[in-house]
Amino acid sequence: MSGSPVKRQRMESVLDQLKQFTTVVADTGDFHAIDEYKPQDATTNPSLILAAAQMPTYRELVEEAVAHGRRLGGSQEEQITNATDKLFVLFGVEILKKIPGRVSTEVDARLSFDKDAMVARAQRLIDLYKEAGISKDRILIKLSSTWEGIQAGKQLEEQHGIHCNMTLLFSFAQAVACAEAGVTLISPFVGRILDWHVANTDKKSFEPLEDPGVKSVTKIYNYYKKFGYETVVMGASFRNTGEIKALAGCDFLTISPQLLGELLKDHSKLAPTLSVKAAQASDLEKVHLDEKAFRWLHNEDRMAVEKLSDGIRRFAADAVKLERMLRERMFSAENGK
Repeated sequence: MSGSPVKRQRMESVLDQLKQFTTVVADTGDFHAIDEYKPQDATTNPSLILAAAQMPTYRELVEEAVAHGRRLGGSQEEQITNATDKLFVLFGVEILKKIPGRVSTEVDARLSFDKDAMVARAQRLIDLYKEAGISKDRILIKLSSTWEGIQAGKQLEEQHGIHCNMTLLFSFAQAVACAEAGVTLISPFVGRILDWHVANTDKKSFEPLEDPGVKSVTKIYNYYKKFGYETVVMGASFRNTGEIKALAGCDFLTISPQLLGELLKDHSKLAPTLSVKAAQASDLEKVHLDEKAFRWLHNEDRMAVEKLSDGIRRFAADAVKLERMLRERMFSAENGK
């Protein structure tokens, strides 16, 4: 009898082992992938929704969003904005049928420097979910981790009880400001930090524990746990399974279907790398950041400045492509009738 647990552990995939000490989240808008890997939560963004919306499988959702935009009327721009919001929510509603936890839905990246507009758009998304019978407790609103985005998150959490997921997070300054704002969850990016170092330094490959993205998330996790912040740390944007294994024990990790598939086929032994005990023994010191201090400390990190602005531009570009697709469906088809 005593040998059976060992045998069972050898049989277990790395994905199953990871789920024992980290909440696994699927980073996709594709329902079939969510069915396959059984994550707790799911995250979406404009790029993922754009990719999924072009699949024939999801044509009905696009048509429903188009009909919603038309029904509300207004200018072409207003109809397209309403259709876009509805499409994001329709994907979220379908994803929530397949997971026990929460879905993250992103506010338009073009609003990243407008706190009031982000708050208003977030409330609109929550209202659309409410109309679909979904409680706000099952939604995380994704906001860019600019100073304005972080303050929008603070306001949404404190005044409206809306849970926020702060995305495009690359610097320690961003992480500290998010913790002080009391947001529900942060998504520090791992792979994009690695990308920057490969492109901008002489070193072109890193062992997982030396990966600059892994080191960034480890420091943030340790800081949050040492000083008792309740904000959840969810590592995101992975380039390989080595990064994921090196962050085993992190609160949450959001992982693409491709890498989930690789973890499922891997049957090596996995042990947690991060722990609250180790975090509390770290020599990190507590930092307080007002707006001026935040902007200075963030600006001192060249990688973070470049990757935040690049990330906002990329998500904005995909939002424009999505709108272009909806515009063609809504107005070109109408003109062609």
